[in-house]
This record gives sequence, C-alpha cells and structure tokens, in this order.
Amino acid sequence: MKLIIQTKIQIQKPIETVFENIVNPDKMNQYFIGTSTGRIEQDAELIWTFPEFEEKCPLTVTEVIPNSKIAFVWDPETIVTIQLTEQADKSTLVHVTEDGKENTEKGIKWFGGNTEGWANFLACLKAFSEYNINLRKGAFDFLKIQ
Repeated sequence: MKLIIQTKIQIQKPIETVFENIVNPDKMNQYFIGTSTGRIEQDAELIWTFPEFEEKCPLTVTEVIPNSKIAFVWDPETIVTIQLTEQADKSTLVHVTEDGKENTEKGIKWFGGNTEGWANFLACLKAFSEYNINLRKGAFDFLKIQ
C-alpha cells in the first residue's frame, strides 16, 4: 500500500489571489520559503531555500493551470499537486496531495514529517492571504543548526 498525503483548507480570498500567493516567490517568501530562483511556471526548474534549514530544495514544475492546479516534483518518488477550487462564496479551497511513498518505516517517517509540513504550509498561506501575517517567521528557529 502506497502512502499518500492529502490535506485541505478553505481560504476566504478569491482564487486569483490565492494562486498568485503560491506561484509568486515574492509573496511565497513572506509566509513559507526563504528564497526561490523563480516563479512557479510550467516546466520551471527551481531551487527553494527555507529560513531554518541549510539545504537547498530543487523542484521541477510539471503542470500549471492558472487559478486551478500546480504540480511539481521535489523528490524523485513523489509528485506534489496543489488543486484550487472556487467555492460558492468566492472563497478558495486549497487541496494538497503528495503521492507517495512505500509503506515502510522510512515511508512512515516521510508521511509524518511531510503531512506536518503541508498542514503548516496551508495554515501559513491562509494567514498570509487573509491577514497578511507571516506565521512561519521565528516558528522554527529552534531547528536551526547552532
């Protein structure tokens, strides 16, 4: 059985705003990443950094449908898909899926860590999109290598 991460949140902003907050590195670095080498666009090869980690995170964008879907690979075994759905009240449902790893001890460790990470991403995206608040700032300073 393959382990697949799925998590969702509803954001009280129009789909165009939420989409731009995800694909634009100048927005995304205000709530999630430290830096990006570019905008999330079809076939882009990007490198993300995170403020609390020294590692660089390469990703390959495999699909972008404006205001609807973003898919990328950042681990050769998994594909991340972010699906945006406009709700009746013009808010946006954001559904993240990361598919997947084998159901092994290593896979279960990945599942726990990445599920936590995607839930954090969604909470931070919601806080930034609705209130222009950076929830991530300082939240993981304890993880920095001293």
